[in-house]
Amino acid sequence: MNSLMGLERCQAFINCHLQPPSATQFAEGPTRKRAVTISRQSGAGGHAIGERLAAYLQAHSEKEERPWTVFDRDLVKKVIEDHNLPERLARFLTEDRISEISDTLDELFGLHPPSSLLVRKVSETILRLVELGNVILVGRGGGLITRKLDYVLHVRLVGSLAKRVEHMQALNGWGAKQAREFIEREDLGRRRYLKKYFSMDIDDPLLYHLVINTDIVPYEDASRIIGEAVLSGKHEVNHVPA
Repeated sequence: MNSLMGLERCQAFINCHLQPPSATQFAEGPTRKRAVTISRQSGAGGHAIGERLAAYLQAHSEKEERPWTVFDRDLVKKVIEDHNLPERLARFLTEDRISEISDTLDELFGLHPPSSLLVRKVSETILRLVELGNVILVGRGGGLITRKLDYVLHVRLVGSLAKRVEHMQALNGWGAKQAREFIEREDLGRRRYLKKYFSMDIDDPLLYHLVINTDIVPYEDASRIIGEAVLSGKHEVNHVPA
């Protein structure tokens, strides 16, 4: 997704939710709140499926319903905006990009807030977005942050290393070695991020309503499966335990 286009969509989402509800919405009562979190192995299609899912849900939504929006890379910019943080902190808000040693030294010398504080700010923004509804959150522990909210559907996307390497090669024009190293680094970072800040194992299937293998389930089918689960609302009865 083009970064500017993504920011414009996210801003449009926020602006839309700031508008007062229409007379039709008052007459029909409050809109049912829904949201999705997507946890993903690197190269398993998290962003691509998130975009397709938003389109699917939008196509099956009521005309008066507010737009479904994906928050992924642009969530960092939203956190910075929400909390009036300096732009230079963007690099510290990605998943596990800072070691505990660097974190301690930088906090000691006042170079940036401790990473635990930044994670809390990310969590506050995630909860705020989910409260608005019709949002798809990709990564950053969204499933764990919102695990007590029964209207949120939690999804995990997985795939074989070989297939994910092929995907990253095709997406970025990389060689196999570069793609593999990137995937292994990303997966390790995400695993450490959830373990460090949430004391959870990202690979635990019991954290999710759905686990989808994108080796054998095409992106379009995956987005439809998730979309139908959201629309059915059955996850609200069979809630993932906190």
